[in-house]
Amino acid sequence: MTGRGAAQQTGAQQTGAQQTGAPTLTPAQEQRAVAIQKNLRCPLCDTGESIADSRSDISVKMRESVREQVAAGRTDGDIYVFFAQRYGNFVLLDPPRTGKGLLLWGAPLLALALGGAVLWSFLRRAPSSAPVTGLPDEPFDPFLEQVRRDTRAGTDTRAPGGPTDGGPA
Repeated sequence: MTGRGAAQQTGAQQTGAQQTGAPTLTPAQEQRAVAIQKNLRCPLCDTGESIADSRSDISVKMRESVREQVAAGRTDGDIYVFFAQRYGNFVLLDPPRTGKGLLLWGAPLLALALGGAVLWSFLRRAPSSAPVTGLPDEPFDPFLEQVRRDTRAGTDTRAPGGPTDGGPA
C-alpha cells in the first residue's frame, strides 16, 4: 500500500493502539510492525489471512503484542520466534526452511527431479525411430519359396502329369 491508503491505515492502527493502551510507535517502527503483522497468519481464520488484515479478536491481540515488542526493541526474528513458540509454525506465513519446513519447501523440487528421472529412463528405453527389419509379412514356407523361384525361372519341378507337361489338367 502506498500514499494516502497507507497513511490512513497507519493512522487507524495508531488510533486503535492508543485506545487499547498499546505503545505509540515512530513511523519507522509502525512500518516495521505492519510488515511483521503481514507475515503472521491469523490462527483462527480459515482463509489464511494475515493478522494485519483479520478482524478477529485474536488478531487484534496479536497486533498489539507485535506493537509492544517492536516498541521494546525486539528484533523481527525474536518476534517471529515468540509467535511460533506460542502458536506453532502455522502462524508464520513464510515458514522456516528447516526440519518439516525444509521438507515442504523441497518436496516440489524433489518431485520435479524424480519425474524428470522417470521420464529420462522411459525415453532412454524407448525404441529408436530406425525402420524395423523384422519378420516378413508372411511366414517362410520352403515349398512356396521353391514354387516362386520356379515360376520366375519358367520351370516346373512338379511331378509328371501336371499342367505344364501336356498331361491332363
